Amino acid sequence: MSTTKGNKDVIRPVAGVSSARAAVNIVDPDDFTADGNLAEYETMVRRQLELIGEDPDREGLLKTPSRVAKAQMWLTRGYGQTASEVIGDALFAEDHENMVMVRDIEMYSMCEHHMLPFFGKVHIAYIPNGKIVGLSKLPRVVEVFARRLQVQERLGEQIADALEAVLQPKGVGVVIEAVHLCMMMRGVEKQSSRTITSSMRGLFRDDSKTRSEFLRLAHSPTTY
Repeated sequence: MSTTKGNKDVIRPVAGVSSARAAVNIVDPDDFTADGNLAEYETMVRRQLELIGEDPDREGLLKTPSRVAKAQMWLTRGYGQTASEVIGDALFAEDHENMVMVRDIEMYSMCEHHMLPFFGKVHIAYIPNGKIVGLSKLPRVVEVFARRLQVQERLGEQIADALEAVLQPKGVGVVIEAVHLCMMMRGVEKQSSRTITSSMRGLFRDDSKTRSEFLRLAHSPTTY
């Protein structure tokens, strides 16, 4: 199975799942069967506990290697998914020509530098070009790329590129607002900082009025 780097979908077999398509349907974080990958990961976590000075045989840690292995597979399950798969056939012919936006999509990911979580909100908008997508599919596309080791800058680019490739719209805009535990728990230990990134395609990049409308809607207070 080939893999690609950068902003392309990357497919990696997920332990306990027979195919990338099957991985899309996983809903239980503990729904992984014990196979070679899981056992190897458990061994590595057990050794990690030893290296930090813990006793992996004490009662509270006996099941920790298994729990951590399953949790990591769940948190990185996006490697076994693609945007085109999660969207499926939820594309519909429609003459709507104005902005479609889903904002405040909850996002959880892990930074690739320290493997610590970062989390926040994703705001997505697009201008249709003859077809629209089921609204629930936009959060699913976020999940595909968020559930990988990431940097926030690349995450926004991957979401925008995927939607542009599948929908072929007149424009796509993605804004991410997140807090990073690698800044809060370690290093500079700043608790109140947020990181905001934007990724624009088509009219959102080239037309200042479209871009301004999107950014205004993305950052406006929630009214419900």
